[in-house]
Amino acid sequence: MILNFWATWCPPCREEIPILIELAKKYKDSLLIVGVSVDDGSPEEVREFAKAFHMNYPVVMWSHELVSEYGGVPALPTTFLINKDTRIVQKHEGLYPPEVYDTEVRALMGLPVNVKIETFEDTGQIFLKNAVRATELPDVDFSALSSEQKKVALKKLNSEGCTCGCRLTLAQCRINDTSCVRSRGLAAKVIQDIVNAGPLPPSPTAPQVPSTNN
Repeated sequence: MILNFWATWCPPCREEIPILIELAKKYKDSLLIVGVSVDDGSPEEVREFAKAFHMNYPVVMWSHELVSEYGGVPALPTTFLINKDTRIVQKHEGLYPPEVYDTEVRALMGLPVNVKIETFEDTGQIFLKNAVRATELPDVDFSALSSEQKKVALKKLNSEGCTCGCRLTLAQCRINDTSCVRSRGLAAKVIQDIVNAGPLPPSPTAPQVPSTNN
């Protein structure tokens, strides 16, 4: 599957549409292409655009939830290549040559290719709902913290909201928008507050149960 975030007003997106049309024709029995329009206009306007450009693959309208699920869309077009196990194996931001997509699709289908495919490693952090599982965050320095302090910091970063207006937690905002000055500063303050508080007391250990000899 190719999931393509695009917009009618985006010149590179328009240039990419014929590439996707040809891929949809060439691999019509094996490849699903879905275009996600991030236009703010009505679905009718997007439908008319798709008809005028002879788009032969399904197009859906974006939502904040959908964009957030894929870690945000910092550039258009942004394209995800998804295998049969619904795992993201590649992500492209911007316009790429048609042979790039063709080669990657063939590789996923197990067809012969004569080049090495560099795949995108999805560690789970691309999805905002998995931010809570991340042990590292963009531009957040945990090096001054002990392992116990880091756990506390991560818990705070995943519970306190960013004030930039994104309605995300600090951890989610750092993943979604690495350029956000607000979340970077707030995250740094969380770290510094924990450092200033000093070492945490050791975690209590479970009482030892005396062994008995039968």
